[in-house]
Amino acid sequence: MSESVAVGIERPRQPALLDLLRQSDEFTLALYPPESAHLLDIEELEAPDVTVFVARDDDSAEHPAVGMAALVNRGDGSAELKRMFVPAAVRGRGIAGIILRAIERFAQRSGITLIQLETGPLQPAAIALYERQGYALIPNFGKYVGDPNSVCYEKHLADGATAAPPRD
Repeated sequence: MSESVAVGIERPRQPALLDLLRQSDEFTLALYPPESAHLLDIEELEAPDVTVFVARDDDSAEHPAVGMAALVNRGDGSAELKRMFVPAAVRGRGIAGIILRAIERFAQRSGITLIQLETGPLQPAAIALYERQGYALIPNFGKYVGDPNSVCYEKHLADGATAAPPRD
């Protein structure tokens, strides 16, 4: 686990994040056909209901971004996790788990009690992360229904309270 990683909310349109988005696109499109690449683009990430989380090796914006994710608030007490990505060079340090826990804390403070997400069956590390963090496999929802390259999960968050820390 990487204790020196800090997660903050940042604007998506900055060079370091645009590079992470490009890497994420390349990673996804190497695994799945374009019609199964359900990625938010930069304009969608700038929408008012979307919060972008960035992990850096320090709490300073001058330090390199080592991961990111976005939370799309649906306005009904639920949200969807999107664009979770950690570059290959820094995987294995627990960064994705740090980002996920930061998002869950933010969601709880924002009145969100349910987080849903979609990933792909060819991403066993992502699936293992979500399951370790308490996400349950659910039938595909929304635009993922009928996509054989989509696997969906959800987690109910404690109402306004801090849930027990997940296993790492």
